[in-house]
Formats: sequence, structure tokens, C-alpha cells
Amino acid sequence: MNKKRNITAIVLAGGKSSRMGTDKGFVNFKNKPFVQHIIDVVRPLVNEIIIISNHPNYDIFGLKRFNDIIKNAGPLAGIQAGLHESETENNLVISCDVPLISSELLELLITEINTTSEVIQLQSGDKKMPLIAIYKKSCEAKFTEVLIQGERRVRKAIEQCKVKTIIIEKALEKHTANINTKEDLKEIENEI
Repeated sequence: MNKKRNITAIVLAGGKSSRMGTDKGFVNFKNKPFVQHIIDVVRPLVNEIIIISNHPNYDIFGLKRFNDIIKNAGPLAGIQAGLHESETENNLVISCDVPLISSELLELLITEINTTSEVIQLQSGDKKMPLIAIYKKSCEAKFTEVLIQGERRVRKAIEQCKVKTIIIEKALEKHTANINTKEDLKEIENEI
């Protein structure tokens, strides 16, 4: 376990964070910014981490940072930009607002990598999670095409791909919690 594989981690940190009222990637949880939690968990699992954000303040993490190629198009444009910049076939895409993410959960995803699935995503209950997923580099062309056509929804875009969905056990669900508001943050701080 924890053996690095030929995988690039693409951390999506470009959102507007309107519900949080501040840039989510820099929100502190347990004395660390959200993005640092993500970096610390993925580092042992991948051989490169890149951050997709139009904000140069993310340069403080000392990783390669790239802007969206297609502007103002949400997480789909972030994934597309990350795949464009990646040099590996398999890419672990993860949004910056899941500070409770665990290596156990990401290992579960990584062990499902195969030659036929272009996207491998998690599912908890009836909620699919395309922002904690493995994407093949080949998805870039499909995503570029749908973005040019005006589609912004990740779920719609991945309908163009061969998708494998991994249903996670209830005990692991807390690790996928999206922290979008100050109330969400208070909730996890009280639980931990």
C-alpha cells in the first residue's frame, strides 16, 4: 500500500466559493488549509500533483499551477485543463473542498484502474462523485468538445465516456463530505 503509481493528482481549486464567502482552498481546518489536507493525502499515492486555479496565491504550495483554458466554465473546465497539462494516462481528480478525504478511499479508486474505464467515480447512496474520480487523459478531447458546445455540467460530460462507479460503504461516506459553507465547516469541527 502507498506505493506511488504513474498517476497525476489534479486538485481543482478554482471555484468562486460563493457559499463559503472566501476561497475554499484556503479555509483552515485543524490548522491547515483545505488544499494542504488534500495534498498530504494524495502525495504518497501519485507521482505528481498539479493545482488548477486561476489564482496565483496557490503558488505558495510549491506545486505546478495551471489556469483554466476555457474560462468561467466551472469544474469541467478545471478537469479539462488538468488533463491537458497531465503527462500520465491516469489522473486522480479531486476538488479542494473535501478536507476529510482519506488515503483508504483514494486507494479504493486507484485499485479499480483498468484499461477500459475512462472515468472511475465514487458513489455514496444515490450521490455520484465525479470530483473524486480517476480520469483517463483521453477524456480531455471529449471534454474540450462539450465545453465548446456550451456544456458546463461534469455529469453530462462524463456521459460521453465509459464510466465505472464504485459504491462506497456507509462508514467511508464522511470522507467525501463537501464543505461548502461555514455551517458545514462548524459541523465537521464539532464531529472531530
